[in-house]
This record gives sequence, structure tokens and C-alpha cells, in this order.
Amino acid sequence: MAEAADWMKANPRPPVDLHTDRPHAARVYDVLLGGKTNYPADRAAAEETVAALPNAVPTARQNRAFMHRAVRWLAGEAGVRQFLDIGTGIPTSPNLHEVVQEAAPASRIVYADNDPIVLTHSRALHTSHPDGATAYIHGDLGDPASILEDPELNATLDLKEPTALTLFAVLHWLPKERDPHAIVRKIMDALPSGSYLALSHVTADFEPEALRQVSDNFESKGSHVNSRTKAEILRFFDGLELVEPGVEVVHRWRPDPVNIGADSLSPTDIPLYAGVARKP
Repeated sequence: MAEAADWMKANPRPPVDLHTDRPHAARVYDVLLGGKTNYPADRAAAEETVAALPNAVPTARQNRAFMHRAVRWLAGEAGVRQFLDIGTGIPTSPNLHEVVQEAAPASRIVYADNDPIVLTHSRALHTSHPDGATAYIHGDLGDPASILEDPELNATLDLKEPTALTLFAVLHWLPKERDPHAIVRKIMDALPSGSYLALSHVTADFEPEALRQVSDNFESKGSHVNSRTKAEILRFFDGLELVEPGVEVVHRWRPDPVNIGADSLSPTDIPLYAGVARKP
């Protein structure tokens, strides 16, 4: 949309301090994905994560593969043309908008994150298909109203039309004092019938000690990892119609031949649950 581009030109963002001397969750995830947007402190933290959870690399990659399958299905079979991706992280190609716009070039995508590190990299790396629109907003999942009311979001998306809310591996990073179920409900309440929720979330159902070590490691560096049980993750979909196969481990959610390595993984190898559901 021309409105989104005009808004961005009229509202330039100030430069930010990337704090490359200490690890950051988004850049650690980038390390695990084999990306290049990271620094020595991030690589050291990734090594510590792998030491505690040897499946950390396949976990990151299987989460990424789930994202690709989920949004491809949403843009293709479900016919969704608007996406709000919160907690987007460092752009790693193919990113959500690339997968969606390959299936439906006119799709409109808004990425939201509360981290200036992500903002800086998103400016350079998020390029929309010319038939659609892609925008980035600085927004905090803990304050959903600020995201929904953002002028750039509303210049890019029409929230009266069905929209997919995507929350991939982000809800478990919310501070403990936040109510993630209430936050998801508030955003979904603002979206019309025919909208979708797609998410993945870490669980300690399989390897509680390893997840405790990972959580303690990030806690010592100022971040929080709040794992949840399958029953707690199912609550995010209350009032929605789950798409088959329901809430599953990420590598068992509609696997396809592109999901290299998934066949060799057991149902408990990857500590992430995932699901997609429609708002009736």
C-alpha cells in the first residue's frame, strides 16, 4: 500500500544501540538457524544452549519449517491475504512474507517486534512483492493495544478483513507477570470472523531438566523462558476451531517432504508444540 510507504517516509526512526557486547535472544536464534546476523556474545550463548539442550539446532530449524508450512497453508488453502506477525525476530530468508507472497503476491504483512535490534535489520531486509505490502512496526506483545492501534499497521492492513495472527516461538518470552492467554485473546477479539491464529510454544513436557537449564541461562542474561504444558498451550485456542491435526509437536504438524530430517525425529525430540485455528 502506498499509504504505508508514505507513513514510513514521514516517520523515520532514530538510530539504535545494538548492544553487541551481550547476547540477544533473536540473534541467538539466528545462530541456531545458521544465519549471519549475530555477534560473538550471541554465538557463545548459542553454544551454552546447545550444551544444555543438544537438540537446540534442530528445534530452531523445525520451528522455522513449521512456520513455512503454516503460512503457506494459510495463504494457499485458507485464502488469507493479511498477516500480523508478532515477535518476528531477525529476518532469515525465506521469511514469512516471502513464503506468503509466493503463494499470493498481493498479500499484506505487518511484522511487529519490541526490539530495536530487529527493527534495524528489518529495515534493510524486508522487501515486499510489488503487488503486496510489507511493513514493520515497533510494538510490544505485552501491550497489544499499542500494536493494534499503530498507524503504520492500519495503513497496511484492514483489520475488518480476515487476518492471520502468527506468534512463532514468542509467547514463552513474555515476562512472568504478563498473562499470555489474555493477550492472545485480546488480539483475536479485535480480528473478524475468518481470521486465524498460528503459534508455536516451548514445552518442558519432554525434557524438564534441560529446559530448566536453558531457562536459567537466559534468566541470568535478563531474558525469561516460560515453558508450558500441552494443556496450557491448548488454552490459547479456546473458542477457535483447530485445524487438523490440532496441537502437535512442530515437526508432526502436517509434515511434508521439504521438512528434511523430520522423519528421523521422535514425538519427544523437539520441545515445541504448534497449532493453527480459525475464528468462527
